[in-house]
Amino acid sequence: LSHVGICCGITHGALTPVDVVKTRIQLDSKSYNQGMIGGFKQIIAREGFNGLLTGFGPTAVGYFIQGWFKFGGVEYFKVTTSQYLGTKKAWEYRFSIYLASAAAAEFIADLFLCPLEATRIRLVSKPSYASGLISAFPKIIKEEGTTAEKIYFTLGKNPDQMTSNQNFLISVFSGIFAGIAADYNYKKISAIVSHPADTLLSLINKSSTAGGSGSTTTRLLNLAKEVGFKKLCLTGLGARCVMVGALTASQFGIFDLAITTLGTEKYHFIDPNKKDH
Repeated sequence: LSHVGICCGITHGALTPVDVVKTRIQLDSKSYNQGMIGGFKQIIAREGFNGLLTGFGPTAVGYFIQGWFKFGGVEYFKVTTSQYLGTKKAWEYRFSIYLASAAAAEFIADLFLCPLEATRIRLVSKPSYASGLISAFPKIIKEEGTTAEKIYFTLGKNPDQMTSNQNFLISVFSGIFAGIAADYNYKKISAIVSHPADTLLSLINKSSTAGGSGSTTTRLLNLAKEVGFKKLCLTGLGARCVMVGALTASQFGIFDLAITTLGTEKYHFIDPNKKDH
């Protein structure tokens, strides 16, 4: 699974330039109005080639973690569910098990991805915000610190009364919960179906005041009204289709290759009616 995680980090990291262009188009469609190729040229002209690698750190790390949980999670849930139901029922409900396993694995994987994705978007939308992942992630947690405050309040302690390791864990979980709140159904039924949600994710993570005040749901609704349905569906869609298509194909190919190389195999449902079983 670590091999798959590394490969997912590599594939997403390699496509960081496309992700940067997509996010810039989503966040500033008036300035970046020349399509994907034009967006590449604009960023290079303004920021040099390094501008295309903005957010590479959180992208590579985030999708290493997400890939590890996603691909490993699918197999885990398939095997566990099949063992619980037994061979016959597992075969009868195999398609439902596939769907449920994929949904559960994706959900868990995205919980860990969310804070790093929020960090990536903040860096892309405002390169001067921080120099990279190491400086940006703690800064976002500090700015979005309400979750941490609630955790400390629940524990009945303040940071000075906790060990450095305990404070670190609270920061990590705060980042996860803040990311979950910002993640409006991000990814991955398909690039087209989920694109409006992806656009909202980019917009709400642009700054802590995007969408005004109120709950996350209220802010998302405000952003949707401001942008309009058409722009939510179409802004940056071409770049996202290229990115998601390339990522999906490469990740599944790498997953199968890793399994074959390591001498293991994916779980396959067994038809109880076949005599050779």
